[in-house]
Amino acid sequence: MPLTGLRIVDLTRVISGPFCTMLLADLGADVIKVEPPEGDPLRTQGSGRDGLSWYYASFNRNKRSVVLDLKTAEGKRGLEQLLATADAVIDNFRPGVMARLGFDEERLQQIRPGIVACSITGFGADGPYRDRPAFDFIAQAMSGFMSVNGAKDDPPLRSGLPISDLVCGLYGALGVTAALLGRERHGGAEKVDVSLTNSMVSLLAYTASHYFATGEVLPKTGNDHPIASPYGLFRTRDGQIAIAPSDNTFFGRLMDALGLPEAKADPEFADNFRRVKHRALLQQLVEEKLRERDSADWIERLNAAGVPCGPIYDLGGVFSDPQIEAQQMAIDVPTPGHGTVRMVGFPIKLRDRACHVRRPPPRLGEHTAELVDSGTSR
Repeated sequence: MPLTGLRIVDLTRVISGPFCTMLLADLGADVIKVEPPEGDPLRTQGSGRDGLSWYYASFNRNKRSVVLDLKTAEGKRGLEQLLATADAVIDNFRPGVMARLGFDEERLQQIRPGIVACSITGFGADGPYRDRPAFDFIAQAMSGFMSVNGAKDDPPLRSGLPISDLVCGLYGALGVTAALLGRERHGGAEKVDVSLTNSMVSLLAYTASHYFATGEVLPKTGNDHPIASPYGLFRTRDGQIAIAPSDNTFFGRLMDALGLPEAKADPEFADNFRRVKHRALLQQLVEEKLRERDSADWIERLNAAGVPCGPIYDLGGVFSDPQIEAQQMAIDVPTPGHGTVRMVGFPIKLRDRACHVRRPPPRLGEHTAELVDSGTSR
């Protein structure tokens, strides 16, 4: 696999760090998850079966678990032993914790010259907020992300998912991979810092570019796109569908498929700026046609015409959809003592070195004896 032969010492817990290290493990890295005696807090959160949190399991496949109490000299010796064989170490402590434990950057390089160190924090390694605690909800609030969600008069609205944890985990995995490649090509050690808040700011996309260009904040538009129309959810005879014709070509295809070719010549709809200005009129025109048929009929017709569209699924719909099934985005992982655990599959599809589950989520401290000479440290 692409990362086979690389060893990662994983000092993270809960979501952002474990998601980061799971991505690296899925790509072949040997990830050693170092847990305190009480284990990762996620082991006791979320739904589960037979004493296993499936929430924990979904972020910790393909890893080995070692228990070390890093407050003790024995635990620190065990960590040093692991670091001496590692290519990278990843933590999601607050800034300064690694140094207080005795593993600042200088010490890490003494133990393992060239080791890549990645820190995942709430606000970053520098700045006035570096020492503040932060979780996903705080990052969503302070990044501006909550301010752009919902309809015009709605209060700020969080994402239903822990989006900053997940995006930060992605950036962490990308940063570590880039640093390892840079080390191979150019030598030297690299320090990687990623934060929940910076990760969310990086996603502000057209809302940020509009603000930079005009000094104005785009109004919230709910499920409508603030800079494209028609684009959003539209009512049909029996429900709603999502339609996303984002430019003139797709707009023309939509109008033809709806039997409204004259709308293409209407000066009020001549370009995207004018279509946004006359959004309400255009949406009424589109929905009058969509209400003539059921959702499934329109989805088939519009896709055949080359118009991006689809149904609005709950999770039951997602995981029973034939495309999601064909892409194996739900996988069953045999887990000793717990039967089969279903979890989300691999979004990265590699032709020759495909991601696969080499190890089920580990039991707490399952691999301590084989990886640390001193055994379980408590």
